[in-house]
Amino acid sequence: MGSLNTENVLENSSAFGVTNPLDPEEFRRQGHMIIDFLADYYRDVEKYPVRSQVEPGYLSKRLPETAPYNPESLETILQDVTTEIIPGLTHWQSPNYYAYFPSSGSVAGFLGEMLSTGFNVVGFNWMSSPAATELESIVMDWFGKMLNLPKSFLFSGTGGGVLQGTTCEAILCTLTAARDRKLNKIGREHIGRLVVYGSDQTHCALQKAAQIAGINPKNFRAVKTFKANSFGLAAATLREVILEDIEAGLIPLFVCPTVGTTSSTAVDPIGPICEVAKEFGMWVHVDAAYAGSACICPEFRHFIDGVEEADSFSLNAHKWFFTTLDCCCLWVRDPSALVTALSTNPEYLRNKATESRQVVDYKDWQIALSRRFRSMKLWMVLRSYGVTNLRNFLRSHVKMAKTFEGLVGMDRRFEITTPRTFAMVCFRLLPPATIKVCCDNGVHQNGNGVVALRDEDEKLVLANKLNQVYLETVNATGSVYMTHAVVGGVYMIRFAVGSTLTEERHVVHAWKVLQEHADVILGKFKEEDFSNQKKMHLMMNGGQLSF
Repeated sequence: MGSLNTENVLENSSAFGVTNPLDPEEFRRQGHMIIDFLADYYRDVEKYPVRSQVEPGYLSKRLPETAPYNPESLETILQDVTTEIIPGLTHWQSPNYYAYFPSSGSVAGFLGEMLSTGFNVVGFNWMSSPAATELESIVMDWFGKMLNLPKSFLFSGTGGGVLQGTTCEAILCTLTAARDRKLNKIGREHIGRLVVYGSDQTHCALQKAAQIAGINPKNFRAVKTFKANSFGLAAATLREVILEDIEAGLIPLFVCPTVGTTSSTAVDPIGPICEVAKEFGMWVHVDAAYAGSACICPEFRHFIDGVEEADSFSLNAHKWFFTTLDCCCLWVRDPSALVTALSTNPEYLRNKATESRQVVDYKDWQIALSRRFRSMKLWMVLRSYGVTNLRNFLRSHVKMAKTFEGLVGMDRRFEITTPRTFAMVCFRLLPPATIKVCCDNGVHQNGNGVVALRDEDEKLVLANKLNQVYLETVNATGSVYMTHAVVGGVYMIRFAVGSTLTEERHVVHAWKVLQEHADVILGKFKEEDFSNQKKMHLMMNGGQLSF
C-alpha cells in the first residue's frame, strides 16, 4: 500500500502509464473488474460475520498516515479492500442480516446507480438536465399510482413528488414549509409559540428537524403511547395534548404519524389524526419510511387509509424496495408550499424554462442546490421487476417473518412482545420463574437457595438485563445480526426480514442459533448464585449482568 515518500516522488505522472482519468477503455477494463469483485462479494457474503468484529480505530493502524504520491493499480487497491475494508464492514446485504431495517439492494437498483453515477449530471433545475427532472416526475407518479395515492399527491393531479436523500430531509423540508405557511399568516415573531407533535415511538428525525427549523425545544411533544393501542398514537390522546398547549398560549403546527415505527412497526391511525389536525389547522406528514413500500400490495394498503387528508407522505425506497441508498420518495399535496419556503433565484440560475413556469425545478423542493439523478435507479427497479414481482418479493419477506413468528411462538421460553404487522418480529427470552439467592457469605437463604420472583418490576428489570446479554451473545457469533428496542419498558429483540438474499433456510438457521444460545444462557442463569436481595437489586438496576 503506497504512501507519501519524499525521497521517491516522481512528478511526471506519465512515467506510471496514467492516462486521462476518464479514458473510456480504461473505464471499461476497470469497470469489469469492479463488477466481478462485487458479484463475488454477493456470492460469498453469507460467509462473512454479519456484524463487523473489529475494534474502534482498527483501520488507522492498517493504512498509511498519508495519501500516496504515486499511482497504484486497481488490483492493488482491491486487494486492500479485501484485507482491510471488508473486515470492517457490517454486511447489510447478508441474508443473515435482521438488524435495524433492511437496506435491500437489487441488480436493477445497482445498475441504475451505475448509470446515474456514470452520467454524473447535477440536476438542480430542468435546464441543467431535462431528462433527470422529467423522469423523476414520471416515476413519482408511477409509484404514487402503485400505492393508490389520491390524485392530489400526483403531478397528474394537483400535487407532485420528489426524491430526497432520506426521511430526515423529507421531514425537515415539509416542516419548514409548514412553519413558513403558518408564520406568513400569524407573523414571524410567533415562531417561539409553534409546537410539533409526534409520539414516543416517532423516529428521532422529527425532533432533529424541529431543532433545525427553529422550533423551541420545549415545544416538541412526544405523546405517550400504550400497549392497548399496540403503541400507536391515539388521536384522542393527541387532541388532549394539543388542547393543553392551546390553553398555554401555544400554536399547534405539525404532526407526524408513522406507518411502521422503528421500534416495533406500530401503525398510527392516519385518518383520525388528520381529523384532529384539521380542527387545529396543522400540517400532517405521514412517515412510512419502512412500511410504505408494502402498501403497493392490496392487503396492506389499508394501513395508509386516510392519507388523502394528509399534507405530505414519504417512504424510503432504499429500505424495503430494492433501490440502493439513498432514495426517499416524498409526495406533497401543495408543491407551492415547499417552493415558497425553499426556493432561491440567483441571477446565475435564471433561464427561459424556469421563467415560463412550465417546468419543475427540484432545487426548490429540497435543502441543497445540487442533486443526484436518483430517479434512474428507481425507474430501473420499476421496469426490471414490474409491479407483480415487486409485490411478490415483499410478500415473501412477510411470509418468512410469519415463519419465524411461528417458531418463536412454539417455544415457551420466548414470547412475542408486540404484534407483527409487516416483516419484523419483536420477541424476548423469558427469565426462569425461580433463581438461586444466597447471602454475602455464600450460604443459601432458603434451603437450596431457590426462590420465586414475584415482584413484577423486579421481573421486568431482570428480563431486560437477560435479553441485553442474550442479544449481545448471539450477535457476537457473527452468524446473525439483530438489534433491540425498548417499548413500554420492555427490552425486546427485533428480527427484521428484508434482505434481498434472505431465504427461508436462513430464517430457520437464525432460529437455531437463537435456541442454542438460549439453552446456554438460561442454563448458566439457573446455576448462578445471586447474593442477598439488596445486592441482586443493585446488579439488576445499575450493574452488568454477565456469566
